[in-house]
Parts: sequence; C-alpha cells; structure tokens
Amino acid sequence: MADRADKVFIGCGAGFAADRTDAAVPIVRELAGRAGPRFLIYETLGERTLALSQIERRRDPERGYNPLLERFLEPVLGDALRSGIRIVGNFGAANPRAAAARIAGMARRLGFPSVRIAVVEGDDLTALLSPEQFAARETGWTLLRDKPAIIAANVYLGAAPIAEALDQGAQVVVTGRVADPSLALGPLIHSFGWALDDWQRLAAGTLAGHLLECGSQVSGGYFADPGFKDVPGMDTIGYPIAEIEASGEFVITKPEGTGGLVDRRTVTEQLLYEIHDPASYLTPDVILDLTQVELAQAGRDRIRVTGARGKPRPETLKATVCIDGGLLAEAEISYAGPNAAARARLAIQTIRSRMARRAPGLTLRADAIGLVSILGDTAGQSLEQTRAEPADVRIRFAAEAMQREPLELLNAEVEALYCAGPAGGGGVRTRITPRLASASCLIERDRVRPTVSFPGEPA
Repeated sequence: MADRADKVFIGCGAGFAADRTDAAVPIVRELAGRAGPRFLIYETLGERTLALSQIERRRDPERGYNPLLERFLEPVLGDALRSGIRIVGNFGAANPRAAAARIAGMARRLGFPSVRIAVVEGDDLTALLSPEQFAARETGWTLLRDKPAIIAANVYLGAAPIAEALDQGAQVVVTGRVADPSLALGPLIHSFGWALDDWQRLAAGTLAGHLLECGSQVSGGYFADPGFKDVPGMDTIGYPIAEIEASGEFVITKPEGTGGLVDRRTVTEQLLYEIHDPASYLTPDVILDLTQVELAQAGRDRIRVTGARGKPRPETLKATVCIDGGLLAEAEISYAGPNAAARARLAIQTIRSRMARRAPGLTLRADAIGLVSILGDTAGQSLEQTRAEPADVRIRFAAEAMQREPLELLNAEVEALYCAGPAGGGGVRTRITPRLASASCLIERDRVRPTVSFPGEPA
C-alpha cells in the first residue's frame, strides 16, 4: 500500500562501487529527524563492475555482489531500520539474493531479525538470448559481429519493480542492474501513487534520481577545482538529499554540518552529466526533456528544481553485453637522481627495441607518469614550481593481448632492467589483469520479466 505522502525525502549514500563507506551516516542522522517517507539509496553499479561481479559469481556462487556491501551498510543499517528509513540499492550486482542474505545476517546481529528484504531480479539476460541474437540487436558498433561467448548480459530495469517491492512492505530493496534514476523513482511511485504513464511526474522523479545518483558530485565533490570552483570542507563533504513534492518539484540539499556545497553551478554540472540529448534523455521509465528545467536558490545549500517534462517511455530497453576483452599487462619502474629523465628515456628505448624483436605483434605503450615521486613530493606546489629537470621519473609500460605469453615477456623485460640497465632503476611493479569489452543492445520489452521476491519468507 502506497503512503500517499505530501513530501518524500531521499538521500544518496553512494555514487559508485568504491565510494566512501561512511557517507550515509550524516544522511541517516538528518532523515531520522524528518517526518514522512524517507529513503536511502545506493548507486554502486557500473557496466564494468557488473561484469566483474558476474565473473566473481562464477568462481563462488555465494559472491557476486558489491564487495563493500557490509562496509556501506554497517554504519547505518540499525539506525535506518530503527527510524523507518527504507534502503534501496543496486549493490546486489550479479547476485542480489546473496546480498540480501548477507544484509539479513547483518540485521539479525543488530537486533532486527524480522527485517523485510526484497530482491528485484530479471535483469540478467545472459542465458535468455544466443550470441547471434545479441549481435542482431547491437547498436552503433559491431563488437558482437563474430558471435563471441557472452560473459554477462544485463538489461536496465526501471522503477516499477522497486515500487512493487515497497508496496509489499520491503524495508530494504536489493537490485541488480536497474537504471540509476529508477532507484529514486521507485520510492516516489510507491509513496505518491504516481501512475506508470504519468509522464510529467515520472520525468520529474527521474530528474531527481539523476541528480542524486552520483552522490557528492552534485554537492561539490567532482565539481571542485581550486581557484576556479572552490569547495569548502572536502574532507567532510555531504552527500545529497532530495526533498520531493507530490507535484514532482523538488529541492536538492545536503545534511547540516557537512562540507561541500549545493548551488546552481554544482546542480547544473550534474544535470548535464552523461546527457547526450537534453531534450530526449532515455530511461526505462520515461523520456526526460531537460530543456525547460529551471534552478533557483532556495536557501543555503538548497536548490529548487522545476520544469522537467516527459514523453512516453522507449519501446525497447538497453542491455549491456560483456565479452572477453583479453588481458592487460602493466609494468612500472622508477629512475631517480641526476639525469633521471635521460635514463628513463633510455629504458623506454631499450624495452621498445627488445619487445619489437621478441614479440613483434604486440603494441606497446610507455608513459612517464611520475614527477618527483621519490625524492620528496609536489604537495602544495604548482607544476611551474617543480624542477625543469625532474629529480625522478616513473615509467609505466602497458600492452594488451588475448594471450598471456607476450604480456609475461613484457613484464619480465621491465624487471630485468634492474641489472640490465640503465643505471638506478628501482621499484618495479608488474601485473596482468583480465579485461572486458562491452556492447550495447536494444531488447524488446516483452522479453524482459522483472520479478520481486522476499527470500527466506514463506511463499
């Protein structure tokens, strides 16, 4: 049953998979003092992180969710449940059920043995279509043309199953791949009872979700640029809260006493983030038109947002399909002291010559990535204040291939510089990591069947 509220409060505790794990603490503290429906959302899922989670689940069926799950939730879960703040997060990644089980265990330890945890599934299409069928639906490129084996294929679900889970009394909703703004739109559909074809309100809710989804980007984090866009209190930056009215108009703010800032500039930057066409931002729920949006200062660290317009949702859903992208080798070495730059250049020439003979098909990249990283540091200095002739240089070699052998050879050649010269090389580090390649496909809606369940509860 929807709450039919006058105002809803939604805070965002994370904007990507490795975000600060204590960011939600001030949000929960702030929301605990508000009246009305309150939600804490976590956006922790990117295309690459989801594919890596799929690989992790294949290694261990009990894994495949965000590895920071407990660190994200432990500081706030008890207070959120105690205060009636509901949590919605895509930290389920490739294994929402395992994430839900882990959260249930955390809740029991905190004294909440009966917490209702819903799982939204249906985004994983890996076994639904063949490589040929995915290739036929690829957009823009031909990465899937040769029908490679599919590591993961996940479609972006919309807000409806999240709203359904909340309608059924979920206190925590765990999802896999959903569209980022849908994490906020679902609670709004639930709380206000918005119809799924009320395009204007769905557009407004989607816009609220879009401004929240990147965490502190809208409250000054990624915005900060000293001397041009100064932001106070970066070490205590507050993550955003949206105060949304039933009409769809809303205010973006942040918790009292936190660092950062919310003004027309920060909100404008996030408004335009990842927007290809401001008149037609496609989501599973609605097509959002931003061209008439207006931002108005409504107090300190408070921006009122109006003017979102909506059009009927797209007929197809976007899916990200990941395939094997081969391997990446990286090898680093430093040269310090007098004539460091010249010795670094000689090391690069040496490695290039040897690899051209020993692995002629391998494309090698070499970058001088370190400046004064051994003999002191550059903290507090402008680049102009550093030495014209650097005291030390760190080189990074990189190459990619489908097979390990030439990459292992590259790493071995760089390590051999210890004795083979030039003089003074040290601090070698090498690694080889698997790479993923991804393609986008458009999937017919009738092929996608989202589900909502409450694992561990009687059917």
